Amino acid sequence: MRTLPPYLSLRHFLKWCEDNGQFKAVSDPVSVRHQMTAVHRAVLEAHGPVLQFNHPMDARGRRLDIPVVVNLFGTTGRVAAGLGVSLEGLDELGAFLAALRAPVPPDGLRDALSRWPMLKAALATRPKLIRTAPMQDVVRSGAEVDLSALPVQTHWPDDAGPLVTWPVVVTRPYPGEPDTVSSYNAGVYRVQVLDRNRMIMRWLPHRGGAAHHRSWAQRNEKMPVAVVLGANPATLLSAALPLPETVSELTFAGALNGQRPRMVPAKTVPLLVPADAEIVLEGWVSPTETAPEGPFGDHTGYYNPAEPFPVMQVSAVTHRENPLYLSTYTGRPPDEPAIIGEVFNRLALPTIRAQIPEIRDLWLPPAACSYRIAIVCIDKRYPGQARRVMMALWGMLPQFSYTKMIVAVDADIDPRNWDDIAWALATRMDSARDVMMLENTAMDYLDFASPQPGLAGKMGIDATTKIGSETSREWGTVMQTSDADIAFADELVDRLIPGLRQ
Repeated sequence: MRTLPPYLSLRHFLKWCEDNGQFKAVSDPVSVRHQMTAVHRAVLEAHGPVLQFNHPMDARGRRLDIPVVVNLFGTTGRVAAGLGVSLEGLDELGAFLAALRAPVPPDGLRDALSRWPMLKAALATRPKLIRTAPMQDVVRSGAEVDLSALPVQTHWPDDAGPLVTWPVVVTRPYPGEPDTVSSYNAGVYRVQVLDRNRMIMRWLPHRGGAAHHRSWAQRNEKMPVAVVLGANPATLLSAALPLPETVSELTFAGALNGQRPRMVPAKTVPLLVPADAEIVLEGWVSPTETAPEGPFGDHTGYYNPAEPFPVMQVSAVTHRENPLYLSTYTGRPPDEPAIIGEVFNRLALPTIRAQIPEIRDLWLPPAACSYRIAIVCIDKRYPGQARRVMMALWGMLPQFSYTKMIVAVDADIDPRNWDDIAWALATRMDSARDVMMLENTAMDYLDFASPQPGLAGKMGIDATTKIGSETSREWGTVMQTSDADIAFADELVDRLIPGLRQ
C-alpha cells in the first residue's frame, strides 16, 4: 500500500524531509534544558520543518557531541510520509489495515490476486537476523556507561529531571512462554534518567511492557530491556499505534515498511533489537526496585504527580559513529503526539465503521487531548440511534474508554468544523432531552477534573435531527442554495473580484 519508498533508517527519512524542503539544521548552541523545547514548540505551532540541533548544550553550558533531531512528525503530512503514503492515501491505508485486522476468504481467483499486496505485507513481517549493525560500532558497557553524555532534554520548568521522550522500549515475555520476535512488545513509554546508569520505566499496567515485566517479577527475576533511540519511521509509528495485543509492533513495522525488519542480537541482554537504529540502551529492570517518576509536564497541559515505577540498570550503550538523538516534547496540544493522533484516528475509521456501520466520520479534536472529546457523524435512520452509537463507542472499542464526551451529529454536519458543531448543538439539541450522563466509568487518572482518580462520568450529546418518537413537533427545514445558483454565484464573483475566494 506504500506510495513512497521504504525508509530503512531515521537518516533515510531525514533525507526525504531535506529533499522536500522540510528539514533545517540549527548551528546556534541551544540548551537541552528548556530552550530546545521552546524552539521546537514555536516551529511546530507554525507547521515548520524538522529541526536538527547540531550544537546542543547541557544544563551547565557544556557542549554535547550528539546532534538532536526534533519535530520529526510535526505535521500530518510528515506522519503520513512516515507511514509511506500521502495524506490522500491515508484512507486507502486505513482500509488496508482494517482488512489485515479482519481478513475474509477470497471470492475466486481474481479476488485472491487482488490481495497480493496484503500477502506481500504479511511476508514482510518476518524479521531478518543479521550479525552486525552500524548502531553497534561503538559499545560502552559496565563502568563506561554514562547517560549524561546523551543530550536528554529537560522540557518544562517544574520537570523532575531529564526525560527520554521518543524511546522504543523493547521487551519480551519470560522464557518458557512464546519467545520469538513476534512475541516482543515495542512501546513508546516515558523514561526518566536517574543518574549515569539508571533510568525509570513509566509503563502503565495495561501496556505490553508492564505485562511482560509482571511475567518476570512473578519469578523474582530481572527483565532484559532495550531502549531503542532513533528507529526508522515505520518502527516509531508502529510502536505508537494501538495495535491488537496479538500483533507485534516490530513485525508490523515490516508490513508497514514493505521490508523485512532487520534485527541484531543485543550485546549484554538476551534480546534482538532493530539493526538500523541510532542508539540502543541495554539493561535490566528490577522485579522489585522502584523510584518516584516525575512530576513531568504531560499531554493534558498539566504536570502529573510523581508515582513509583520500575528502575532499569543500564548495562550497555551502543550507537553508530556520530549518532543522532531523536527527541520531542509532550504538552498541551498542539504537540507531536496530538498530530500523530490526528492521523491515527483517520486510519482507525475503517476499522470503527466495520463494527458500527452507520458512522460516516469521526473526529477527536487535538485540542481536547486527542481522545477526551469525540464528534461522531452518523447516517441517522431511526429514533434513539445516536444514543446507541455513542454507547457502542464507549462499550465496544477500548480506545474510547477515556473519551469523556461524545457529540453525535447528522451527515450534513462537518464533524471537524467547530462552527458546524456549534450550529447543530444550538438548533438540534435540547439540554433536558438530549444529554445522556453516565456515572462511575473508567477514566484516565491524569484527568484532574475526575472526582476520583481513574473513575469519572461521561456525557453523550445527541445533536442530530429528531425523528419519529424523539419529538412531538414538526421539524424545521434546513435552508439550502441550489447547486446551479452556487455555480452561477461562483463564476460571477470570480470574474468581478478576482482572487477574492482564494
